[in-house]
Amino acid sequence: MKNIVILISGGGSNMAAIVNTAQREHWSEKYGARVAAVISNKADAKGLVFARDHGIATEVLDHKAFASREAFDAALAQLIDRFDMPGHPVLVVLAGFMRILTPGFAEHYAGRLTNIHPSLLPAFTGLHTHQRALDAGCKFAGATVHLVTAELDHGPILDQAVVPVLPGDTADTLAARILTQEHLIYPRAVAQLLQK
Repeated sequence: MKNIVILISGGGSNMAAIVNTAQREHWSEKYGARVAAVISNKADAKGLVFARDHGIATEVLDHKAFASREAFDAALAQLIDRFDMPGHPVLVVLAGFMRILTPGFAEHYAGRLTNIHPSLLPAFTGLHTHQRALDAGCKFAGATVHLVTAELDHGPILDQAVVPVLPGDTADTLAARILTQEHLIYPRAVAQLLQK
């Protein structure tokens, strides 16, 4: 069985989309894969409740309890690696995990660490993507699923969704429209990785 570990910091709507798709599409039979755990760096992350309600193991690892980013990432990798199976390396999915990971962490999970970013990469890496797209006068915006590398928001692109920027859009209305597409493309990209 291939284990998927999802990292979250908040509500976990992309995590929920992946869990729901995995159950609806029977990933355990189809790909020999399951969402094995959801890990958060925040104890009050609402997504943890969803995961528990769906019978998924949950863990909390508070980044504030560590003296450095490297120490936190080392402890996080140790926690994730408990779900690693011989011949079936764990797939690590960042779903609203609001931490910049160290190059060593990215290297440890090279080729099996994914993220979703709310822009059409390579445009608008980092934060405040929706407002930046509006400020730039973009006619289209979107979301990108990519493999994580040491460089922030620059890994190989796995999938993208494009949405129009509408007259009168605010950062919030654009974000909401993009989020509906994120919930479609992230499970699809994870399923494609499971087939490799």
